[in-house]
Amino acid sequence: MARGGRRPEIETGPERRCVATGVSGDAARLIRFALSPEGIVTPDLAERLPGRGVWVSATRAEVEKAAKRNLFARGFKAPARPPEGLAEMVEQGLARRAVEALGIARKAGLAATGFEKVKARLKQGAVAALLEASDGSEEQRAKLRPMAGDAALIDALSREELGLAFGRAFVIHAVLGVGGAADRAVREARRLAGFRSRNADEGGNAGTGAKASSGPDCVPD
Repeated sequence: MARGGRRPEIETGPERRCVATGVSGDAARLIRFALSPEGIVTPDLAERLPGRGVWVSATRAEVEKAAKRNLFARGFKAPARPPEGLAEMVEQGLARRAVEALGIARKAGLAATGFEKVKARLKQGAVAALLEASDGSEEQRAKLRPMAGDAALIDALSREELGLAFGRAFVIHAVLGVGGAADRAVREARRLAGFRSRNADEGGNAGTGAKASSGPDCVPD
């Protein structure tokens, strides 16, 4: 457990039923789809579009299954046509939302970047999340992970994507303090991780499972 006590649990939302699996779960781990007036299946990542919504687990496999087996039409109880590349469309949207959410957390003063700064922050007490670039050095990542305790691990974004969130060319290591903006960032990262990993951690982490670069990771971020 991180020093300073256990971090507050991130609130969960209402349950929704996945049209692809038939299993109900926390809406924070599913994606809502709406139907356009033309009958086109439309990702509603902000969950604000009007009309009936159909929910699918936040994984590439389930979204592709729903599209291939005409499950959206069953869920909407109306003709529904998924666009070509629906899963890619969802992934791009999730990545964009994750980057935006991290940027908001940074502006709220909840983030620190760089190996030494992250290490110092983890020593101070509980945090909401440890961020590691998916293409960063596994050696340095391994040094920080034990210090994060039961905080969420976010490694679904590349160093360039993390850089976009923090206004830099790239970021390899970062940490989020506890706060509402951090909770939103973790939620978005969890959904993105489902599209970038076959083994998204059900225990609260948002990892990609992708093999990290084995090269040096000594450039300041």
